[in-house]
Parts: sequence; structure tokens; C-alpha cells
Amino acid sequence: MASLTIRKLDDAIKSYLRLRSAQNGRSVEEEVRVILREYCEGSPAPTASLTSPSAPAERPVAERANAAGQASVTLIIGGGIAAFKSMELIRRLKERHIDVRCVLTKAAQQFVTPLSASALSHERVYTDLFDPGSEFDAGHIRLARECDLIVVAPATADLMAKMAQGHADDLASAILLAADRPILLAPAMNPLMWNNAATRRNVMQLRRDGIHMIGPSAGEMAEANEAGIGRMSEAIEIAAAVVDILRPPRPRPLAGKRVLITAGPTHEAIDPVRYIANRSSGKQGFAIAAAAQAAAADVTLVSGPVELRDPPGVTVIRVESARDMLHRVEAALPADIAIFAAAVADWRVANEGEQKLKKTAAGMPPLQLVENPDILATISKLKDRRPPLVIGFAAETEHLIDNAKAKIARKGCDWIVANDVSPALGVMGGDRNTVHLLTRDGTDIGVDDIKVDSWPVMTKEQVATELVAKIAKTVEKNS
Repeated sequence: MASLTIRKLDDAIKSYLRLRSAQNGRSVEEEVRVILREYCEGSPAPTASLTSPSAPAERPVAERANAAGQASVTLIIGGGIAAFKSMELIRRLKERHIDVRCVLTKAAQQFVTPLSASALSHERVYTDLFDPGSEFDAGHIRLARECDLIVVAPATADLMAKMAQGHADDLASAILLAADRPILLAPAMNPLMWNNAATRRNVMQLRRDGIHMIGPSAGEMAEANEAGIGRMSEAIEIAAAVVDILRPPRPRPLAGKRVLITAGPTHEAIDPVRYIANRSSGKQGFAIAAAAQAAAADVTLVSGPVELRDPPGVTVIRVESARDMLHRVEAALPADIAIFAAAVADWRVANEGEQKLKKTAAGMPPLQLVENPDILATISKLKDRRPPLVIGFAAETEHLIDNAKAKIARKGCDWIVANDVSPALGVMGGDRNTVHLLTRDGTDIGVDDIKVDSWPVMTKEQVATELVAKIAKTVEKNS
């Protein structure tokens, strides 16, 4: 039989089938197949419990954690309109192979049903502190301990007040008071409630207690004509925060090191309307800044005009021209590592027009170009404040390795990251890159002594991670 089609079932049977399939992690069709198979094999038909299906049996902790190291979360859903986002959060966590058990407060059940949460999580849902089916062995203690993290989403003002004051008059607050696991709150409430002095006091207390928080965000509220800070963070943002907390501590190979990075193009004004530029998107430099920050470095990123978000935890300085960039780079010194990934314009017009240049009968107005300062060479040849490791980039369209070797010798930097930016490859502005890392030990070696390490095609984030890993190894070796 390829498929099953079942019609004209009453609501009790439909509810029974949905809950039983959710309990067993199967589709309704698969569950019906199992029931039919059991019946044909002589098992009694399950008619007695159609109106009140039994709750899923408690699984041992080792089984719940999937024996293969799958993380588990106790998700407490508070009472607020944002509770509907928690259904999406369950799905996002399951996508990340995180086991989820849900607890619904009494108010939460006004917005979402235990059946919905059970169907998405494939788990029994808990609602009552005095449930004899779970409290015979202190179920609220197990819910607080048999997990790696407790997430409260939405965390209402009332629930946060109970946490701050140590109340335990329902299942959710009892779990939170009995917890010895990390707790992540995703607050959601009306902006006036969020800004109330009592809520602010409670938030400060919870932060002092070591509670993690994400949000709330600014935006429109469910209430008409209400806007401000109070929206619960999106499910994908909360899931990312969960992964960050559950992830083992990151290595900190660049802790205590100052890293200076340039990125993006420069714009050299011709007049108030026009400028000279190139096709750089800044993606590679921004990715390197994010990777260096993840390695615990103190990162300063000097960027030309780009349409990219600032990497979290990075000091970003925005500039326009090559001269602006050089000035900001010099002001950011001293640094332990300098990485010059910016595609700086080689030339600028000698005399920038104060007004928009006009076409004339004589033709195009003449533009006299002058050379811009060479930022990489300037910093590489400093006597006093030269960073111990200076890395440049060579974007070429022909004779890639030869031109890169000549550049590393001419500019005086320690490493060059060379890549082919021929238009057909789509590197400029794209998301992937193929690079060759050229390195040298010392200043008096010839071009033939420069080492070339060719990397496969990678995303720009992967290139950044590999480059930062190489930097960390060199820093460790030299120290």
C-alpha cells in the first residue's frame, strides 16, 4: 500500500492520533500503520483511551540526550502574544539537533496549546506543578536539571519579577528556582512595562544573578498604535544565542593582541557628485575582522564605503578616501598585527571640483590624476611603531604569483594574500575566494625564497578563519 487515506473520523479519534503520533515521533499516517499492524498481530485495539490519551512516558536522561551528545533544552513559554513565536523557536532548535521539552504557564495556554508544542517537540508538555503523573518524583526538579539550558521565551514582566524575588508558586517559577543550569531569557512585553522602574530593577537583579538575556527588540506591538522596545527577539536569533551558550568555550589564541584591519574600497572625489572607486565589497576584510574578534583579539576595522553590518565586538571606523584611511590607520597604532585587505584607489584627481563639472563644447574637462599614499608600504616601513606582523593583499588579473612576489618585496610587508580578481571569477563582490598565502622570514631574502601556500576555493568566512588560525600559530611561535 503506497499511502493511506482516512476520512470521516470524529474529533476524539483525530486528537488521539495526532497526540500519539507526536509522542512517538511519527507522522499520523505512520502511526495509523503501526496501529493496524499491532491490531493484525493480535494486540488489543486502543479504543479505551481515545478521549484521554496517556502522556508520553518519561525517557531516561541518557536517552533524552541522545547518547551521541545531543544537547537538550527546557523551554518555558510564558503568557504573552509572543508565545506564538515559541512554536517557531521549537522548530529552529530541533533543526540544530537540540532536544526540547516544553513547559507552558497557565497564561501561555491562552495563546498556544500543549498539543501544538507537543507535536513540534515530539515530547510531553508540562503545565501543572501538582501533576501527579510527574510530581511523584519531584518532576519540577528533573525539568530543571535534566537539560543543558533553560530558555524562557517569552519572558513576561510577571515571570521575571517572580525570578528576581525567588517565587515558586507555579511549575515554571519552581523550575527556575530549582535550576542549576544556565538560563536564557527572551523578554517580551509592552514598552511601558519594559521601561517601568520595577522591571528595570528586576532586569538588573537578574543580570547580577548571571542570567543570560536576548532582546527585547524595538518595533510595533500587538496593541494598536503601540511601538517601542518590548518585542521578543526572532526565533532564529534566540536559537543562535542558545547555540552560543551551549557551544564549548571558544579558544582565545589572540587574547591580549591588538589587530588593525582595513577593508572595502576608497572613494576619491572628482566633484561633489562623482568619484573614482573600484568594485570591492569589503566582505573579505569584514570576515577577517569577525574571525579575529572570535579569536579574542581587540580588533579595529578601518573601512571604506560598504553596505555591510559592523561585526559584533569590533571597533569600526568609517572613511571615504585613501588619505582618510591612512590617517585613521596611523591613529590606531600601535598594533600587534595589521592586515590591509582594503582595495585602496591608486589615484585621485589633483584638484577636486567644488561644483559639479559640466560638459562643454570643447569636450570633457581634463582630469589630472596624482598618486594616492601607499598605506601598506607606509606602515610596513615604519621605524618605530611598525606592527610585528604586517599582511597585505594583492588583487591581480594576470601573473598572480609573480606580481604578488614582487609586491611583498617592494612594499616590505611580511605576508601577502594574493587572489585573482578577473571579472569571470566573480571574486569582487562575491562570497567565495581562492587565495594564495605568500610568506617570508626576515627582510633580506630574495623573491625566490618567498613561500607560497595555495588554498582551495572557500567562502570568504572560511578564508578569514584559516588566515586567523595561521596568524595565531605564528604569534604563539614567536612568543
